[in-house]
Amino acid sequence: MGHDVRAPGRAAVHAASGSRLGASHPRQEGPTDLRLVPPALAAWATAALMLDASPEWAVGAAVVGLVAAGVLLLVRRGAGGGTSDREGTGAIPATPATRATWATPASRTTRVTRATPAAPTIRVTHGTQSRGQRPAPPRTTWPRISVAAVLLCVAAAAVSAGLHGADLRRGPVPRLAREYASVTAEVEVTSDPRLTRPRVKGDHMAPTSVLINADVRRVEEAHGTAVVTRAPVLMIIDAGWGSGISRAVDERPNAPGNAQAPPRSADGRTSPWLGLLPSTRLRVTATLAPSLTDGDRVAAVLRVRDPGVPEVVGEPSAAQRLAGRLRAGLREATDGLPADARALLPGLVVGDTSRITPELDEAFKETDLAHTLAVSGSNLTIILALLIGPPGRAQLAERRGLAPRLGFSLRTTALLGGGLTLAFVIVCRPDPSVLRAAACGAVVLLALATGRRRSLIPALATAVLLLVLYDPWLARSYGFLLSVLATGALLTLAPRWSAALRRRRVPPRWAEALAAAAAAQALCAPVVAVLSARVSLVAVPCNLLAEFALAPATVLGFAALAAAPLAMPLAKMLAWGAGWPAGWIADVARTGAALPGAGVDWPGSWAGAALLALATVVVLLAGRRLLRHPWWCGVCGVLLLLVVVQPSPLTRVVTGWPPPGWRFAMCDVGQGDATVLAAGEGTGVVVDAGPDPTSVDRCLRALGITRIPLVVLTHFHADHVAGLPGVLRGRAVGAIETTGHEEPVDQVEFVRREAADRHIPVTRAAAGEERRTGALSWQVVWPPAQSSPTAMAPDGPNDASVTLLVRSAGLRFLLLGDLEPPAQRALLRSPAGALLGGVDVLKVAHHGSAYQDPELIRRAAPRLALISCGADNPYGHPAPSTVAALRAQGAVVLRTDEDGALAVAGTGAQLRVAGD
Repeated sequence: MGHDVRAPGRAAVHAASGSRLGASHPRQEGPTDLRLVPPALAAWATAALMLDASPEWAVGAAVVGLVAAGVLLLVRRGAGGGTSDREGTGAIPATPATRATWATPASRTTRVTRATPAAPTIRVTHGTQSRGQRPAPPRTTWPRISVAAVLLCVAAAAVSAGLHGADLRRGPVPRLAREYASVTAEVEVTSDPRLTRPRVKGDHMAPTSVLINADVRRVEEAHGTAVVTRAPVLMIIDAGWGSGISRAVDERPNAPGNAQAPPRSADGRTSPWLGLLPSTRLRVTATLAPSLTDGDRVAAVLRVRDPGVPEVVGEPSAAQRLAGRLRAGLREATDGLPADARALLPGLVVGDTSRITPELDEAFKETDLAHTLAVSGSNLTIILALLIGPPGRAQLAERRGLAPRLGFSLRTTALLGGGLTLAFVIVCRPDPSVLRAAACGAVVLLALATGRRRSLIPALATAVLLLVLYDPWLARSYGFLLSVLATGALLTLAPRWSAALRRRRVPPRWAEALAAAAAAQALCAPVVAVLSARVSLVAVPCNLLAEFALAPATVLGFAALAAAPLAMPLAKMLAWGAGWPAGWIADVARTGAALPGAGVDWPGSWAGAALLALATVVVLLAGRRLLRHPWWCGVCGVLLLLVVVQPSPLTRVVTGWPPPGWRFAMCDVGQGDATVLAAGEGTGVVVDAGPDPTSVDRCLRALGITRIPLVVLTHFHADHVAGLPGVLRGRAVGAIETTGHEEPVDQVEFVRREAADRHIPVTRAAAGEERRTGALSWQVVWPPAQSSPTAMAPDGPNDASVTLLVRSAGLRFLLLGDLEPPAQRALLRSPAGALLGGVDVLKVAHHGSAYQDPELIRRAAPRLALISCGADNPYGHPAPSTVAALRAQGAVVLRTDEDGALAVAGTGAQLRVAGD
């Protein structure tokens, strides 16, 4: 006779706790329910494809999907009754387990009974089927329903994507953009304004612009025709830094569209356009142009040439004004914090990255911590966890958190959580990215709080499906893809890996944190590689170290945000408390990015992503085997540490770079100049900084340079000075020497600002100046002092380049900067011209351009000519004629675009050169 066997221990725990889940046992679940995953993926793929499709294709896909789904649902396959294929019986080996009850996807109960003592099997019955009843043969109802659901989702996604795609093609805006027409338009702001990042373009820095996403609601053509429309555009406004704009902002701190004074950029400058709030209506006169990239949710680019105060014709909504005041209050509360914390805290709390400097932003990208700077589900998860308590106790009688301590019921707690979620969406802007973060964050929180990770896969699939149908453009968003992958990793891989680590005696909290970071990295790394063409080797440890500071920074930051409108002193105190963990996160990012082996270059394509995914699988399989051998784990850990840290002595032995006794090095910084003169152990004089801080910083770290007595900037073109922050990063610098020709002005200001921030004196070089440090000595041979009779009016910054004649260990180096033929001929006629004959090494002027004076090449007659230029640069540097002229004089010509970084070693007649 069958009988029920109960487990009195567990039942007692359930009864004592007052909860059907119990105080210490997780919910028992059936197999993972994956039925909603195919419909979500199908809708995702359909939306991505149909955004560019013609209306005929979108309608055709929708009709085919609906018809096919209708056929599957209406036409019965086979005859006879019976239960669905989800019902039936099964036998599993008997265990000491007793009767257990759990929720199934259909909310039915399952009873487990023992058949007979002689036949130790457990018979599982579902639904209303009686014990011992012979099951009916299964039928294929559910597979047909699943396929029909996929087809219906495909049809819905095709309709939604077709309508959203049509928004970009209808109305007058696309036509006017193709004509590059000048228009007067009324636009509604749909995003926070943001500044473009500094970017070197040739020898100058691309102008800073303000970018704003907006909808054109009304457009007037030049002949006066006005049309009401709705077309998404990208507005580009020249920043136009200037005193006039600053005064306008100061005089109108509470003008329509501005909650308070607009946020300042990372270097302290501001524009009235940066203070605009979403939902503000503007009237602008601008030029329409086609979008530069296909597949964007932009019908046209609206370029506004007048950077003055915008003409506001409609105030933002009340919700946006409230959000603007809160965000402005948080910025004010953080004003007194150290630079990194002041920049980072608003980004951690509400995604306000207006103060993030380019180098800090680059550090976060190098360490895969950039997700902390964007509005993400983790922000909402942390706040809701504070309300309901730690993971796994949300539905227990012993639950923790603020809500139970205040006596709130679970229903009231749920309502409060919904209110917090709504406030989060309002403060962080209700655009699709925030809605995505709220949905995915709620899914993660629900998974952690209920302990039902398996049953939350359908919830994640539902969130993906609804968001893609609501906004099909998310189907093409890398951010959306990364969010879904990270959330899926937390729900699937992380629990298993955490359990495996705990079985190997890793403390539970460390096991959960390590498993979460590793799982997210494993699934997201291939996509990140597509975006950055680089794989971070320090992402997991950096995320682990940052994770423990993220919660206190976020909680205190949100507290400061809420307190700012009511009591600014309290908000400043809370922001001060949040500044410590925020500063720690910034230090983690900077330290991780500064490690020589922080990352490796990787193909930035989907083929490269597939290769990385395969490599990840191989590493994981090998790791499972290694975990059985602690000694081998230790050896692999030490090897990885050496690869990342790359201690100088070991690196020199393995790579041979830099060569022993090197005297001069030319860094590979792309289309620009950055060279180093050795001046002792760990010491070097740097001549020019190149266009990119990261590249020159890596070069100096590889050379082991920690002390720089002098930085010489030959002239102020961006391809020679824009990398200065990388030179100054973490190094003791004595002084900066520049040319006296202070153009272009923006780069002169940039250099002086960087020097002033670090209290480094700036001096001017002039011909005749001689200096020495250790065995290194050099003489400035150009430009002449302004009062000198040989002085010439320079024809631009190139002709004013500081030119050095250097002596080191019996070798003579001539560094010409970017001198062009007029200045080169004047140099030969100057008193220093007689000293230029027969140099050992020539740093060829102006990246080897065709503009060289033949007489200077003959006079110098170098044994070795080095050219710094970027691969595939648009200027054709170096010119074949210049290379031929140098070789005709007997010089060996090497170039960084083909040979990489170059280092010269030797003494006197023994001249050696090595490439990285």
